[in-house]
Amino acid sequence: MNSPSSWRGSDPRNETDQMIIGTAGHIDHGKTTLVKALTGVDTDRLPEEKARGITLDLGYAYSDAGLLGYVDVPGHEKLVHNMLAGATGIDFLLLVVAADDGPMPQTVEHLAIASLLGIQRAAVALTKADLATPERLAAAREEVADLLAGSPFAQAPVFAVAATDGSGVDELRGHLQASAAMLGQRQVGGGFRLAIDRVFTMQGIGLIVTGTAFSGRIAVGDAVSVTPPGLTARVRGLHVQDRPAQEGCAGQRIAINLAGNIEKSDLARGMWLVAPRLHLPLQRFQCELQALETVRHWQPMHVHLGAADVTGRLALLEGETLPPGTTQLAEILLDQPVGALLHDRFILRDQSALRTLAGGRVLDIFPPTRYKRSAARLSLLRRCAQDDPMAALQTSLEQQPAGVDLDRFALCRNRDEDASLWTTLDLTVIGEPGKRLGFSRANWLRLAERALSALAAEHQRAPEMIGVEHDRLRRLTLPALTRNAFDRLVADLNSTGKLNQTGGWLHLPEHRATLSAADSELWTQLKPQFSDQAFQPPRVRDVAKASGIAEDTVRRLLQRVARVGFVYPVAKDHYFTAEAVQTLAGHVDALCGKDGAARAAALRDLIGGGRKVAIHILEFFDRVGYTRRVRDAHVRRDAGISRRWVLQ
Repeated sequence: MNSPSSWRGSDPRNETDQMIIGTAGHIDHGKTTLVKALTGVDTDRLPEEKARGITLDLGYAYSDAGLLGYVDVPGHEKLVHNMLAGATGIDFLLLVVAADDGPMPQTVEHLAIASLLGIQRAAVALTKADLATPERLAAAREEVADLLAGSPFAQAPVFAVAATDGSGVDELRGHLQASAAMLGQRQVGGGFRLAIDRVFTMQGIGLIVTGTAFSGRIAVGDAVSVTPPGLTARVRGLHVQDRPAQEGCAGQRIAINLAGNIEKSDLARGMWLVAPRLHLPLQRFQCELQALETVRHWQPMHVHLGAADVTGRLALLEGETLPPGTTQLAEILLDQPVGALLHDRFILRDQSALRTLAGGRVLDIFPPTRYKRSAARLSLLRRCAQDDPMAALQTSLEQQPAGVDLDRFALCRNRDEDASLWTTLDLTVIGEPGKRLGFSRANWLRLAERALSALAAEHQRAPEMIGVEHDRLRRLTLPALTRNAFDRLVADLNSTGKLNQTGGWLHLPEHRATLSAADSELWTQLKPQFSDQAFQPPRVRDVAKASGIAEDTVRRLLQRVARVGFVYPVAKDHYFTAEAVQTLAGHVDALCGKDGAARAAALRDLIGGGRKVAIHILEFFDRVGYTRRVRDAHVRRDAGISRRWVLQ
């Protein structure tokens, strides 16, 4: 780490071909010595490491003006958890094998871990070559070739090196430089994510975190969040590949000086520093899993993801066991939250943290709680495993009739907030608070058919009713459908003449509700009592008393009359005629146009009578959705939606 003043230094060129190299191999095979020979830096920084002569924690070094970054990992079998914290996010594996020993147990385990983490490029350093006879060196090469056979690293070049006299070091360094140049332009899209592997403070500077950036860009002055605790901070300064910088990006080792209400004790290895919108702590995810050893359903595990090591359980989705060398879909349930996004790699070790059992990729960070093993669900997960997100999106659209949360779909894939994923699809997109729902054309047409079929069934069941209430028809169509989506569906059906609205009722255009002859005759007799006092109609008990008809008979009649839309129950046992409600709606609309809102006193002055009646009327319009209450006033809702409450 440079001096404090260097945090305020110049902004160097931003390399596009920087490469992070991770060492791997058995203890005492010379990893740290080799890194020092390549860079001039002793990565054993802890006093205990220097005293014991072994690496205990992650070490870091840089060379070629920051072009190459090295993560030196411990080789002891009890320190694999530290090795894993540094292995995720590296571009290139430098497998270190002592020529006099050949491959050893941790060589094998580290190599398996690198393969499970999806690392594709590697080189082998046969260290201590000066201590091996030519015959032993040749045998070591054969042992390494046998070890790499069948792995992603079968074609990795092997370099015999001796750090003591420097032989072979220049050739290895040249290969690493050439490999970095071959990386080309790195993809840095999406929000920023950095797996924190070290936290410390510097006098005069403050709090610093370091790690490998998985995605996105970060610059001095940016706001960031810490996942999973949800802390917020601001970037005060940056070092990229051990050099002061104004900006860093994916694929680089970055040290970040944080400012804000945050302390060193608040942070720990395993947390993520992310763009604020990527603060998505979770305790379960579904994944694709590849086994090294047999694993069982509901087996307790150590889960290594990013730089984190947390405990949890494995739930297999396609069987009760997963044999070595096979792949299966699964769900991981964690004992504490972590940060993860689609296609993040992880490693599973046994409950005692002694053996590496499996590894895999995250496929869904928002898994369902039911039907996890259904054929449809497993099919969707397999689509999520593909690099092209369009396959998963199309399958999601097919499987989710209530719509796909398009913004969440893009977010868990760390795509920028745009519609590039779905602009080529024929979707109906509905705006919801904080999200957009997408419906495939086929599902949107099916929803329309279900709504019309439900209406037809209701007309047949209750022919005397004028139609179905708006929210009840939504539930009959699809209970999970949001109100905004159903409003759009109704508007579409209404615009094409397939559905009509009369007051607050939805019905098929050909449906006409009528009263029975007896009810019609009785309503004709009672209606004048309501029409004569349109804005202050009598209560049910008063109508019964004036007409000499039993109160229960009057109440049941008015309920049936309300069903055909001739009256509305504005308050308990207080019915207004449809004509009166239409006129009142016009008064409310006028007040809103004049004063911006309708108030009880102003409505009372228009219609006469008491303030209590005016309050009942305004509360009725709130209930049916024509208005909404804002403190002591009532304002019009969106005219396109609330219009249904005015008689057509």
